[in-house]
Amino acid sequence: MPANLTPDYKKAEAAYRRARDPQERLELLELMHRTIPKHKGTEHLRAEIKTKIKDLKAELTGPSKGGVRTGPATFIHPDGAAQVAIIGPPNTGKSSLHAALTGSHTAVGSYPFTTQYPEPGMLYVEDARIQLVDLPPISDQHPIPWIGNTLQSADGVLFVVDLGQPGCVEQIVLVREILEERRVTLVGAWDTSPLPDDDPFAIRLPTLLVANKADAIPDIEGDLAVCRELGDLHFPTIAVSTTTGEGLDEIGPWLFRNLDIVRVYTKVPGKDPDKDRPYTVRHGATVDDVARLVHRDLAASFRHARVWGRGSYDGQQVGKDHVVEDGDILEIHT
Repeated sequence: MPANLTPDYKKAEAAYRRARDPQERLELLELMHRTIPKHKGTEHLRAEIKTKIKDLKAELTGPSKGGVRTGPATFIHPDGAAQVAIIGPPNTGKSSLHAALTGSHTAVGSYPFTTQYPEPGMLYVEDARIQLVDLPPISDQHPIPWIGNTLQSADGVLFVVDLGQPGCVEQIVLVREILEERRVTLVGAWDTSPLPDDDPFAIRLPTLLVANKADAIPDIEGDLAVCRELGDLHFPTIAVSTTTGEGLDEIGPWLFRNLDIVRVYTKVPGKDPDKDRPYTVRHGATVDDVARLVHRDLAASFRHARVWGRGSYDGQQVGKDHVVEDGDILEIHT
């Protein structure tokens, strides 16, 4: 039976696909539930929306006292310019990579499944911050039932592999199959606009393949070519070594460029702009998006803004729909 979804529902669903903040996703799920037509054709989707609402509320409220859910959180609230998850098979050096890029104190071991829960850290690129979340290894020996929910807030992934491991290609194929069973698809195109899909809860994550332990592989480029062919891989790739430091300084700038990060600096009238820590948004964001980062309720009292930057003349007065560019200075008037 056709669903015959209403325009209000479709609008809420489109916003949900774009949302990364868990609280915003919850509000949009509740809006989807209120606006979806109630008939036989939407029965399955309505049930799934209710389940998503229940799960997300449980995650947002955290472990309950005396209840069953007393373990660490299985999702990380997005922070910084973007959230990038670090995934891969066991023993590929994910945690070592996370520690090298963020300076975190994530447990590092030469045995499988050292990481048990999501571990966040910050990668600093120029004056922007990218949140890197180290996740447990993905394997059929160690199922992670919550992996799909955790990846919902990610803007992309670093897929870490060790080409020197026996069965490397088989491991890569297995990881992709396990994720696809949870409706998570890894894609090579780093496009910030969500792709259309009949499944509102399908996740497509831009992927950078990180070939770790490159110092131990004599012909890294040759092995990469074979791996791409046998594993049907169409991801951009960087070869690195956490032992020698090879390639590590390429990851931050690569992510900054391909995530289309836009830095916006703010100022108050009559004073110099604050150049120490910009607000960071993605390409295509507006003055209204920045205003909400400054304060969630600022949009309600917004009158106009003045902007200094490449896409406008100095001090140009603009409205909330003005698209900001990297390096803009914004003065918000309420």
